Amino acid sequence: MILRSISILLLLFTCFLQAQEANTTNFSPPEIPVEIEATKITSKIVLDGLLDEAAWSKAKPITNFFKVEPVQGETIKNETEVRILFDEKNLYIGVFAKDAEGKKGIRIQDLRRDFNTSENDVFGIQIDAQNTKQYAVSFQTTPYGNQLDLQNFNDRITDTNWNALWNVRTQRTAKGYYAEFAIPFKSIRYDKPVDGKPVSWGITFYRLARKDFEKTVFPAIPQSFSENRMTYAAKLTGLEVPPPSANIRVEPYALYQYDENKEGNVITNKLSEPKVGGDVKWVINPETVLDLTINTDFAQADVDRAVNNLERFNIFFPERRQFFLENSGIWAGSDNFQLKPFFSRTIGLDNSFNAQPAPLDFGARYTNRDEKSTIAAMAVRQRKTDESGGSTFGVARYTKNYSKENNFGAMLTTRLDDRFSASNIDNATNTTITVDGLIRPKNEVTLSYLLSTSIDSEIGGLGYAGRVFAGKRTNDYYMGYVNIFISEEYTPDMGFVFQKNLMYHSPGGYAILRPKSLPFIRRWDPGAFVNYYHDLKDFGNFQQASIYIFPIFMWFKDNSFFEASLTPTWQNINFNFAPLGITIEESKYKYTRFLTRYNTDQSKKLSASVSYDFGDFYNGTRNTLKASLRYAPMPNISFTANYEHNNINSLGIQNENLNTDLYTANLRLALNPRVQFSSFYQYNSFDEQGRWNLRLSWEYMPLSFIYLVFNEIQTDVFDPTLQTRQFISKITFLKQF
Repeated sequence: MILRSISILLLLFTCFLQAQEANTTNFSPPEIPVEIEATKITSKIVLDGLLDEAAWSKAKPITNFFKVEPVQGETIKNETEVRILFDEKNLYIGVFAKDAEGKKGIRIQDLRRDFNTSENDVFGIQIDAQNTKQYAVSFQTTPYGNQLDLQNFNDRITDTNWNALWNVRTQRTAKGYYAEFAIPFKSIRYDKPVDGKPVSWGITFYRLARKDFEKTVFPAIPQSFSENRMTYAAKLTGLEVPPPSANIRVEPYALYQYDENKEGNVITNKLSEPKVGGDVKWVINPETVLDLTINTDFAQADVDRAVNNLERFNIFFPERRQFFLENSGIWAGSDNFQLKPFFSRTIGLDNSFNAQPAPLDFGARYTNRDEKSTIAAMAVRQRKTDESGGSTFGVARYTKNYSKENNFGAMLTTRLDDRFSASNIDNATNTTITVDGLIRPKNEVTLSYLLSTSIDSEIGGLGYAGRVFAGKRTNDYYMGYVNIFISEEYTPDMGFVFQKNLMYHSPGGYAILRPKSLPFIRRWDPGAFVNYYHDLKDFGNFQQASIYIFPIFMWFKDNSFFEASLTPTWQNINFNFAPLGITIEESKYKYTRFLTRYNTDQSKKLSASVSYDFGDFYNGTRNTLKASLRYAPMPNISFTANYEHNNINSLGIQNENLNTDLYTANLRLALNPRVQFSSFYQYNSFDEQGRWNLRLSWEYMPLSFIYLVFNEIQTDVFDPTLQTRQFISKITFLKQF
């Protein structure tokens, strides 16, 4: 029955795609890229967002942007002018983003750094200074001067946690807004200039005028790709970049931390201590960077959100610590959350049964990247705790670029745990070896693969895992296939797997429709994906299957969204399974779940979203309601409330009923993009646990911060006898030499 449904679904979808193929409007990258020129200046640029210096009038304006949203190639409503200057230290980008409604036309959610690019007015610059065609750094801003910087790899993996030293200022007027960027050459990795001759870089620009959801790019890039597809990049010429010199960035910190655990009015455990440490970034040459961290601290990292897991797979909690987030896109497996041979979140947890947090003494990361290859390595030493010995972590990575957008990579991880006994030291080791790669035989087609093996001194023997992906994306459709396999013995102690002894298949796709007869619909993506799981060891032992069918999956003209979908599901429970403590009988189950969800225009001052997931669930029923409300009367104030309710009936061996509620609230107050206060509260009725996170941050100099952080966890809100509180004050100072 399952295979028949899958076969019919794939046959119908293949026929539809073949019918759509003739309508594709993709176009290939130009054989000779568009050339633009930067103008050298000797006068001073005052970064104020006014563009009133005489030097700006000498630069030739770039105005021939190309419209990609909502309809590719149409006449642009909100025009943009860009000018490029440079001096001995900085690259300057001057922007005038025209808007007939002026200040009234601006849409912005809040003033946070690393903002949501799809719900704000945005202008962005993408630079491929080494002309790799596979890598770009991006500098983006809003009309209020928010900053976002990121790295992108092959128009697939985006690292928004990369931070560079740069500045931008903006001005809002009755005719639009101005943006003035100053990007130091020291913040960009570029090839060494030859004999002082001018160099050329790959560059693209993009703008989103959010009120119309009008996205424009320069030069022209098809709608199916992002502004990071650097094979389409323009050629920025005339640059006279400074020769490599000492480029060292030092970021020391000092903090005071106070922790206490209480039972009733009695303090059972207390920590009160100062702490100092810091990071150093040494750009040895334009291709090579060495990062060092000493007595590493992550006090300002965001806290994890509570989750009520009702599925059979492990939950993936993302990395939130800055040292590990930067350059995280270079490691094999970084583009998925199901199989990661290296996952940095395993660093900083001891090897005790409960995996408690452990301090880090020091770490080092080495990265060498040019247009042909990347070499990277990282080593971290974790301090011993009262529960376990120390640990040493190491990871090394090599990738080789070939042809236009293809690459091949290899990665090695190793973990050494110190295990102390009464008479000797018994070290435990764990190693993984991984090969992976990406192939683009055509511009619309992407193939990727990953094969990994593990060797563990305690388990013995070899484990293996892998992931294969094939996909095609055009302006009219997407179709793809993912296969993942993980053996029972695969043990990446520095990685993450969502389940062992597993073979997973997921073919599927969707059409991309832009119906002219329904102008209020911007995009409609009907489609389906199959998810089929079985044992790897006993190949014929079925685990789970589902078909996610979404005939209604559409964005409206204002980017509000509506979905109506259904998911027929087949389950084979042949293991001990008790989601939220409800024991499910070992048996086979078949049921269908339904989902409807809608969100309003999220760029407005008041926005909301709601989803209702309902239907049978194993031998019972489950109804899940999620709702969110966001109110931002001005960019300086933003309040968000989220609610999730699970209603479970007649589930499991005991036909149990269960209701859970998860409440979340966020308040963000900002004096400007550099001084902000945020508060977060969450309460989970399932374990009756509440948690607070309050944080004040002041960026008093570029990338130099003062933080005040308060965290509290109440084990039982209604009987708060157990409490954990933490207060942290921290100052960082960044100096670039």
